[in-house]
Amino acid sequence: MATDYDAPRTKDDDQGAQSAEALQASRAGAQTAVIDLDEADTAEGIDLPGADLSGEELVVTIVPPQQDEFTCMSCFLVRHRSQVAREKDGMKFCRDCEA
Repeated sequence: MATDYDAPRTKDDDQGAQSAEALQASRAGAQTAVIDLDEADTAEGIDLPGADLSGEELVVTIVPPQQDEFTCMSCFLVRHRSQVAREKDGMKFCRDCEA
């Protein structure tokens, strides 16, 4: 069916449309924040932005580089030897940094 956009509108067509302010007001009331927490989570398990963590101790196991790994001298990431793109003066560079 063809629509004549130049024809004057009738009142029936305007009743279905709402103003932008009315739509935003109805959407604002319907939106709520939901935080997905496990039953084991407690208030101590949630870190807030800007929280003071100076009293916390970090425990990390450091594994030395393996025989098939190298450290890129540009990005300082440990990579597999298959990622070596260039070796210069004993320094190795990965494919990502040489690209």
